[in-house]
Amino acid sequence: MPKLKTHSGAAKRFKKTGTGKFKRGQAKMRHILTSKSNQTKSKLGKIVLVSVADTPKIARMLPYA
Repeated sequence: MPKLKTHSGAAKRFKKTGTGKFKRGQAKMRHILTSKSNQTKSKLGKIVLVSVADTPKIARMLPYA
């Protein structure tokens, strides 16, 4: 069985937690921040978990994570 390749784009965006879930950053924090409220910016800065529906896809892209 040959080695599996890691999807390098996914490797930069997702990390595995100790319990086997995947964490990710959130979008909409790169520019046009002046029109967003402080509460919105604060919430978008947090790290969140990948949804249960998308977890198998991410796991397939990161076989050794």
